Amino acid sequence: MTTEPKSPLITRKRVMLGLELIFNFLLPWIVYRVAKPHVGEIHAIMASAAPPMAWSLVEFARKRRVDAISVMVLGGIGLSLLGFALGGSPKLLLMRESLITGLIGIVFVGSAIIGRPLMFVLASASLKRQSAEDSAEFETYKDDPAFRRMMGVMTIVWGIGFIAETAVRSVLVFSLPVGRFLIIGPIVGYSTIGLLMLWTFLYGRAAEKRGVLS
Repeated sequence: MTTEPKSPLITRKRVMLGLELIFNFLLPWIVYRVAKPHVGEIHAIMASAAPPMAWSLVEFARKRRVDAISVMVLGGIGLSLLGFALGGSPKLLLMRESLITGLIGIVFVGSAIIGRPLMFVLASASLKRQSAEDSAEFETYKDDPAFRRMMGVMTIVWGIGFIAETAVRSVLVFSLPVGRFLIIGPIVGYSTIGLLMLWTFLYGRAAEKRGVLS
């Protein structure tokens, strides 16, 4: 019995996923634990932001573009620096990504309310980078009322999801020790993205069956 060799692309994706988890889950916790006895809690929290920031820079160098996750991470680090400069507390520093995520959620909901859903803009930009043919096909739907309504619903659901994540992380920040939050916080973020992606897939399939994308 023979087994087919694994695709190099699949293997590379698994390696990159493993590295992403290490840089965003394990290393921040390790850096915090190692740094805290030497520099104190606030400086240790600041130092724990270094691995996610390094990962975001590596991803930017690989893809030559900034994705939404990188924006949230780098924006959160920027808020951390501002909070540190203003004498922010450890709990405030831990809220850095959550504040950015919540703001993005509000922008998503607002864009749907004014009739310019960000999901359409982001999907269009992504397809333009991947395939001119798929992008051209996608653009043919932009004036279809049912399709725009679908994009609006998706945008609102993602916005509410981001706002809900901010609320959950806010509760966790003030109820968990710092070290534990550095582990659980990213899990909440990744779980939120995973659930939203699953819902989007199922909602898109249902819309396709209804003939919205026919």
